[in-house]
Amino acid sequence: MIVSAIIFMFLHSGFVPPESFRDQQKKFERVRTAYQEKEASVRKAIENKSVDPNHFRILIRVFKKEGELELWAHSISTDTFCLVSTYRVCASSGTIGPKRKEGDGQVPEGFYYVNRFNPASNFYLSLGINYPNESDRILSDHRNPGGDIFIHGNCVTIGCIPITDDKIKEIYVMSVESKTNGGDIPVYIFPCRMHETGMKYLESQRPGDKEQLSFWQNLKEGYDEFEKKKNILHFKVDKNGAYIF
Repeated sequence: MIVSAIIFMFLHSGFVPPESFRDQQKKFERVRTAYQEKEASVRKAIENKSVDPNHFRILIRVFKKEGELELWAHSISTDTFCLVSTYRVCASSGTIGPKRKEGDGQVPEGFYYVNRFNPASNFYLSLGINYPNESDRILSDHRNPGGDIFIHGNCVTIGCIPITDDKIKEIYVMSVESKTNGGDIPVYIFPCRMHETGMKYLESQRPGDKEQLSFWQNLKEGYDEFEKKKNILHFKVDKNGAYIF
């Protein structure tokens, strides 16, 4: 009787439940199109990895030299990520090495998270990352470090990460679902896969550049930590801009 009375009062109170992040995003035509075209395949890809398609979070890794973007996911009931899909980055600018100032054409390197969803992007759909982060603000040009770094559609770029209109639909849908489920979406960007061969490649690109090699060795600490545990990285940044894991 009490439960029935509460339900009756709820239904007739005029109370409107708050919109979810998903509901807000679906007000935009391109997001609705992305869901219509990709939701079923996204759910299947998630389920195939034994991840709960209704309650999951994602993490993104990018490897500049290899031109690859990895999407990882885990059920909210567990902390361990598994690799769901790997996408080709279809265009690039700059060279190996971090972004340090406006106009250098560089793709950042470091540990970030998605801080903006743009459902009406000039590049179909886009996800902004929080460059400059705390480390970048110490190590980059203090007056004009640059900004507006996105994972986006289309296949052109100056310092961003384009993966075509078709593929951004998939990642955008998974990102909206992850954001709806709560928490930030980490984005880890590396110059290359930082295994032994990758580190030798980096050394060959900057022989004798102790500052740059030290920065990459610091990134490798985070790379190794994720490879070992498959969990979100927890870190601080020291006064010199180094990540402390």
